[in-house]
Amino acid sequence: MAAEIITKEDLDAFEQRLLQHIRLLIGGSPAEPKKWLKSYQVRNMLRISPGTLQTLRVNGTLSYTKIGGILYYKQEDILKLLEGEQKRKS
Repeated sequence: MAAEIITKEDLDAFEQRLLQHIRLLIGGSPAEPKKWLKSYQVRNMLRISPGTLQTLRVNGTLSYTKIGGILYYKQEDILKLLEGEQKRKS
């Protein structure tokens, strides 16, 4: 079996493809992604507890809008948070 060398550029390209795939899964179709997400959707997406989501709100990591007692989060903010996590791990 031949060894295959993976470069940093290969990993960067993989990361971009993976993030694009995640965006498609989150938004459904690329033509009309959801702009606002409810708390349960954000928790499922990030795989976090309600308490962790509250901590992200309180410390300002994740902005939100409250309408009629329901909290909404911008999808682009969630994606930025995910991208930031990916950069910290690499």
